Amino acid sequence: MNRLNRPLLASLNDSPTSGSLRPSTDTAPGASGAAPGPLQLPPALVYDWLGMAGKAQYRAADLGESLHIARSLMGGDPTEAIVAYEAMAERLLQAAQNSLSRGHRISARDAFLRASNYAAATLDFLDAAGQADRFLPLWTRHRDSFDQAVALFDPPAEHIEIPYEGTTLPGYFIRPDDARTPRPLLILNNGSDGSVLSMWTSGGAAAIERGYHILIFDGPGQGAALFRQQLYFRPDWEKVITPVVEYALGRPEVDPNRIALQGISQGGYWVPRALAFEHRIAAAIADPGVVDVSSSWLENLPEELRDFLHTQNKAAFDAAMTEYTQQVPEARATLAFRMRPYGMTSFYDVFQAVQAYTLRGLTDRIRCPLLVTDPAREQFWPGQSRQLYDALTCPKTLVPFTAEDGSDLHCEPQALAVRDQRIFDWLDEVLG
Repeated sequence: MNRLNRPLLASLNDSPTSGSLRPSTDTAPGASGAAPGPLQLPPALVYDWLGMAGKAQYRAADLGESLHIARSLMGGDPTEAIVAYEAMAERLLQAAQNSLSRGHRISARDAFLRASNYAAATLDFLDAAGQADRFLPLWTRHRDSFDQAVALFDPPAEHIEIPYEGTTLPGYFIRPDDARTPRPLLILNNGSDGSVLSMWTSGGAAAIERGYHILIFDGPGQGAALFRQQLYFRPDWEKVITPVVEYALGRPEVDPNRIALQGISQGGYWVPRALAFEHRIAAAIADPGVVDVSSSWLENLPEELRDFLHTQNKAAFDAAMTEYTQQVPEARATLAFRMRPYGMTSFYDVFQAVQAYTLRGLTDRIRCPLLVTDPAREQFWPGQSRQLYDALTCPKTLVPFTAEDGSDLHCEPQALAVRDQRIFDWLDEVLG
């Protein structure tokens, strides 16, 4: 008997409620002009498409390319989606290399950025398409494209290795210019499945424009730390952020009194968690606020399965989940994707593990000013931005994002200009 239902999938999947790209206050901007009528995407694909297309604000996507890809997504076939994204990425890689060979560095830089974006987008579809064995080569194509892009920045990005528990965490240190005088630094902390490119477009580029240094890194379970080093998520993220801060403080161009930290998506849990223990951060952003990561995993579990977790009946829980995922392929693909960075193959193990990702009893230890974003129609942790804000005793600011200005949804994917204006106006004022 199927003990689960499809709402479990909705709680774990990256999708807002609407599958339309028609213009309205409830959905994303749609196609017009040369496009053959309004685009209708399957609901589960809308949010990922917005995240990809929204990067056009920082030259990592182009509207025409994004609409062209969208037409290949309308049937909901994950294999067709992979083909469309991969073909666009390959086309842009060739264009970038051609421009670079002829000395056109800016054209090459921008094409590499867009290639990195489209290659990263393929990863969302691999489990559903039965192509999980392609994660490493396609992730590598994304990362290599990003590396070629940031090598063309002015000044070029610096590849860094941050000492961490007997190994290192890979990252990038990017400066706004060649001056070596101390400046504020923004450390960019990713979420559960974002790319380093997303750190550039969700705060990094805006910080550089405003004269900040930025530090992008892969923590355990993220990017190169996951795919190359097999390091996995951990709830005690202060053990990650403190080494990053130590590294930053060793750089003479960093003002030690103006180090800021931003976390997006699941980083909205990791950043406040780290702030409770690491007090050398001068200001921080949680986009959005997350007080309990496990809610998106547990909220739609039937009572019977909750009992199996509570009574530690691993065999029964795994058997029920295995039966469910065999009957619902979308759930099997979603859970495979979500479990990968935890380094676990047992459903029971990961559902137990995520319960440790909570800020319970920690918020009163946070001292620095903290901005918490509160996007309307937050899909994954609705209401938790307000919960975090209410629990804080430090200087705090809650910033709403609404459908009226197109900045709703998890991490404001379609309104990066609005997002960055509100966040950086606050950060500039706090750091002085």
